[in-house]
Amino acid sequence: MDIRRWILAFILPPAAVTNKEAGTIMLSGLLTLFGWLPGVAFSIFLILQEKRQATA
Repeated sequence: MDIRRWILAFILPPAAVTNKEAGTIMLSGLLTLFGWLPGVAFSIFLILQEKRQATA
């Protein structure tokens, strides 16, 4: 797993999911605007989900 994506997930959550679809990036941005923690949680969830799909 790329450590840069984990760091981005904590600093700027929408930047960590830029390899996803536009709607996913917008949702991450919206959650970050509502509060930093929901945006971080969503970004980490997407990173972990991508990792799980890669190993399956």
